[in-house]
Amino acid sequence: MNELHDTIRLLYNGSSQRARRFRYGLIVFDTLSIIYFITTAALPTTQVLAALNAALGLLILLDLAARFWTSDNRRRELTRIYTLADIIVIASLFLTPLLIENLAFLRVLRGLRLIHSYHLLRDLRSESLFFRRHEDAILAAVNLFVFIFVSTSIVFVLAFDEQAGITGYIDALYFTVATLTTTGFGDITMTTPGGKLLSVFIMVVGVALFLQLARAIFQPSKIKHKCPECGLDRHEPDAIHCKHCGEPLKIETHGSTAA
Repeated sequence: MNELHDTIRLLYNGSSQRARRFRYGLIVFDTLSIIYFITTAALPTTQVLAALNAALGLLILLDLAARFWTSDNRRRELTRIYTLADIIVIASLFLTPLLIENLAFLRVLRGLRLIHSYHLLRDLRSESLFFRRHEDAILAAVNLFVFIFVSTSIVFVLAFDEQAGITGYIDALYFTVATLTTTGFGDITMTTPGGKLLSVFIMVVGVALFLQLARAIFQPSKIKHKCPECGLDRHEPDAIHCKHCGEPLKIETHGSTAA
């Protein structure tokens, strides 16, 4: 049992090539699962979908259990945003057959697992110059993506019935984006107090996320590297001294690939 524990712990936390491949494999699984959850959110629950949901729920539960089993600090692991998202997703998958309400919108939270993982961020920072240069924009894009599709699914559940199908889900996406951008065409509106409050929430939170993404895209590209002297953690990719205090920097780089 100890040997199995050590093997799993090294896969999740190790720095070997095998461990990195395993974690990237998990990200492929996470990506496919979120695409599945988005594409099936508007579909009625059939026996086939129920079986697929149960299988996905079991796989996500096994992944979560393995992370807890091998974690050095389980309390901290429990408070991580992607861990909480996984717990909600698992609950929605297993509780749906017992409830009348459609909990499909909760499963889109699985998207938080794509980026908000400490070890994934560590792998990408060490191996991808593109990610190091555009980390803020990538994280902001993932946050905005998850927000849009969670909001879309909530709108679909509140304003459309299951018979609306894909067309209704597209209308819900259209309403969400129109509200988020404050375009306000008015052809699809919320009439209930709860729907109006949801619209206000989408506008306030969505605009903040949208501006965060725009700022990350258009601001000068910088790399995360904490200065040992003053603590400044953003520097130009080719910086050799801290702009704030002048301390020499040793930013890890794999060199330029330009000819």
